[in-house]
Amino acid sequence: MSQYILSIDQGTTSSRAILFDLEGNIHAVRQQEFPQHFPNSGWVEHNPDDIWSSVKQTCDAVMAEECSEGDEVVAVGITNQRETTIIWDRNTGKSVYNAIVWQDRRTASYCKSLKSASHEPGVHSKTGLLIDPYFSATKIRWILENVPGARERAERGELAFGTVDSFLLWHLTDGREHRTDATNASRTLLFNIHTQEWDTELLELFDIPESLLPEVMDSADDFGEISAGGALNGVSVYGVAGDQQAALFGQTCFEVGMAKSTYGTGCFLMLNTGDKALQSEHRLLTTVAYRLNGKPTYAMEGSIFIAGATIQWLRDGLQLIHNACETEPLAEGTPIDHGVYLVPAFTGLGAPYWDPNARGAIFGLTRDTGIKEIVTAGLQSVCYQTKDLQKAMEKDGIRPINLRVDGGMVANNWVLQFLADILGARVDRPSLVETTALGVAYLAGLKAGVYGSLDELASLWRCDRSFEPVMTKKKRDELYDGWIQAVHKL
Repeated sequence: MSQYILSIDQGTTSSRAILFDLEGNIHAVRQQEFPQHFPNSGWVEHNPDDIWSSVKQTCDAVMAEECSEGDEVVAVGITNQRETTIIWDRNTGKSVYNAIVWQDRRTASYCKSLKSASHEPGVHSKTGLLIDPYFSATKIRWILENVPGARERAERGELAFGTVDSFLLWHLTDGREHRTDATNASRTLLFNIHTQEWDTELLELFDIPESLLPEVMDSADDFGEISAGGALNGVSVYGVAGDQQAALFGQTCFEVGMAKSTYGTGCFLMLNTGDKALQSEHRLLTTVAYRLNGKPTYAMEGSIFIAGATIQWLRDGLQLIHNACETEPLAEGTPIDHGVYLVPAFTGLGAPYWDPNARGAIFGLTRDTGIKEIVTAGLQSVCYQTKDLQKAMEKDGIRPINLRVDGGMVANNWVLQFLADILGARVDRPSLVETTALGVAYLAGLKAGVYGSLDELASLWRCDRSFEPVMTKKKRDELYDGWIQAVHKL
């Protein structure tokens, strides 16, 4: 008989079920993409039924095809795209509107009015966040204001709000559990990260009824027993974390100063600051990294909205490539200083600029510019944006000199070497790059008693390859100065 932990990894473009053995090795994976909806410029939505059905089908498939008779799943963990907002009927479980995705910018003018009224300093001091359409609160308010009858139903206690983890937990438990964890709560603009409670003043500011909100739990906790999961019925959900925090946990960045950067649809650099919720003076975010036994560990985070999505655009939008794996040989055959800068501000710019109205552009085009230069500029844009975050952290007095990386893009060796060069820092790629799913498996395993301590988990981390910087400081500065000039031209 074999024992496993199942991770539900619900991302922006697909849902995956990943079965880990108790040593943290992947036993099986099933993945399903689902449609993206763009009803207006800057709007991004998902159909919540697509999210749930893709999770259900991948879980069913992995259990039916990969678990033999006598095998046991000892715990389930959920990790999710953060900030994405769903409001549903407590009786039927049906959403009142599509999920408004974290990338969505429809509330930009409302956020601007709040900042003009000088609300941002107070919000920042409580939540560690900035007032931006990225976070959940203004998305909740938009649904309440724009869906007929939604506000009245919410005030009568008929509706529930959740980030994707809460929505999935609700359905997995047949509506018995309305819960989230502290990492997801910390991304809503409604959660006081110092008191670890929903904040009544913030709820009043955004005009959101408290009855909508889920109970906030530790990241490793008893979230409830599954009863709508087929072969998973009777198994408990013991771990929940937002995807970036789960990746930090999966990279075992448990010591103060350790940092990871994830390259998926977006890019997120997160640095462990321990029990101190350090406030950035340079427009980075303070967030809950994880909470265990009621004690929060904090992190400083820089969020980039478009990373891997740049390569998707080069493939699907411009059709310059057929597959992402083509980008590495194209970049290898291109001079590093080809002069083209692609700024992928397709849904605005995230940290440290926080400009929701910025839009993408390509600079430096000449008659000699071809596919390989534009593709290489797309790859470099991800590294330049990471450099932006490193610079902001430096100004706040913390400089990550070693970065653990994960996500789909890190299979590209050229990208990681350029990243090390432009950062002037060592970049480590782990043997297992599925660190988001692994992190929530570790959390679930902690609660289940499979793992005894963080030290035990740290001992499981293995490095596949390290990339050391070889570029001169002069060349690094020249290239980065060109990027800064390009951004300022937007």
